[in-house]
Amino acid sequence: MKILTCITPGKLEYGMVEVPEVKQGNALLKIKRIGICGTDLHAFEGTQPFFSYPRILGHELAAELVDVGDADEFKTGEAVTFIPYYNCGQCIACRSGKPNCCVNIQVCGVHTDGGMAEYLQIPSHLLVHGDGLGFDELALVEPLAIGAHGVRRAYVKPGEFVLVIGAGPIGLGTMEFARIAGATVIAADVNARRLSFCKENLNVAHTINVKDENVTERLSAITNGDMPTVVIDATGNQKAINGAFQYMAHGARYVLVGLQRDEIIVSHPEFHKREATLMSSRNATREDFEHVIRSMKSGLVDPKTYITHRVTFDEVKDQFESWLNPANGVIKAMVEL
Repeated sequence: MKILTCITPGKLEYGMVEVPEVKQGNALLKIKRIGICGTDLHAFEGTQPFFSYPRILGHELAAELVDVGDADEFKTGEAVTFIPYYNCGQCIACRSGKPNCCVNIQVCGVHTDGGMAEYLQIPSHLLVHGDGLGFDELALVEPLAIGAHGVRRAYVKPGEFVLVIGAGPIGLGTMEFARIAGATVIAADVNARRLSFCKENLNVAHTINVKDENVTERLSAITNGDMPTVVIDATGNQKAINGAFQYMAHGARYVLVGLQRDEIIVSHPEFHKREATLMSSRNATREDFEHVIRSMKSGLVDPKTYITHRVTFDEVKDQFESWLNPANGVIKAMVEL
């Protein structure tokens, strides 16, 4: 079968290997779609934490189930996606119902080889039924689940003002699920095109261009002086993360979905006087995947809105670097096999 490997930062190479022989407890997928995510792009750049080379990228996947393994509730030929966070099942996080932050987690396409291949073997207990969705939709379940998990971590309530910083694919999904939770969403970014996308395609109530506007003044005006009760970072940018502490209402919750390498720096008195809550949000759980699928099926989310670029598997190597350029307007590049 054909594979595409990120050999070193900036270098992708095609290769040929044998189709995996299915091991006990595993299932075999024939890959149909691969969504390109920020993790893939950062790995190509050489800026992705917890990463080593060479690595086959890709974990936003839709597939045809070729071998169900011991997953008796699934059928051969079924359209599926899967939860790409391989957890140990034994650690404190797993025992506490948080396999998404397993102590020994192995994320497909990051810690282990991923889905930029014609076939992929995965633990069968991580399969997710397609439930009638198409391959394009199924490949978008995982990135949307990241946003859904962040919103669930924040305990978003109807009527709250939720500020989402970063209008990339993860931020956009976060906005969608904050809206579904009943919040009034405020999108902040430096990219005017992406902010327009938020308004035109996601019905985001308010947008702020961080580069051109006074963010604090705009937030105060939008929230009648209260400031947002939930702030969610989806940038993974240190300056953005550190700066957003000042945007919180008193009693607010701040959730970090984005990840960066360095330290969080905050004025303790400013944080303390707000009695604020700071949380991280890592990956997603089956509950989040199922929430996304239900939302797609009920029409609350139109996943195809996100797909701006399409390529075949054979075109990925030549096109990949172009997806890093903001001028190309990429929201989601989708690979078809």
